[in-house]
Amino acid sequence: MLALLDGAGAERAVLMGHSLGGYLSLAFHLAHPERVAGLVLVDTGPGYRKDDARAGWNRMVEERARAFEAKGALGLAHAARGILAQRDGRVIESLPSIRVPTLIIVGEDDKPFLSGSRYMAERIPGARLEVIAGAGHSPQETHAEIVLRLLSPFLG
Repeated sequence: MLALLDGAGAERAVLMGHSLGGYLSLAFHLAHPERVAGLVLVDTGPGYRKDDARAGWNRMVEERARAFEAKGALGLAHAARGILAQRDGRVIESLPSIRVPTLIIVGEDDKPFLSGSRYMAERIPGARLEVIAGAGHSPQETHAEIVLRLLSPFLG
């Protein structure tokens, strides 16, 4: 993300991330808060604070990586281990320190991400939560008009 911003000559940007991309946007903000002008987090979660929950996630990541390896998709296996795996709770613990405008969007039918979205909205100062009725994990695809209506005033 840093290389993309640098390549575009952008000092700061509003980051919009869906699912894992939202978590990565939060991680980028933690590492480079001066480069983030705002966050739009779509059907994502903040990671895991507890070691046992994080370990369960990482077991799933390792299973996925092994499945990629079995198919000969070594690049995807490396990406799974390098990007999906969570090593600590720094991202979730950083939520109260976020000081940029934050819009959290989640589909009401995306049960795995509803509680995480509410949690982020409660922890990030001034964050706005929008639950889209009838939407699942990808409201930007299934309910694009609603998402665009939410983004327009947020982006100004």
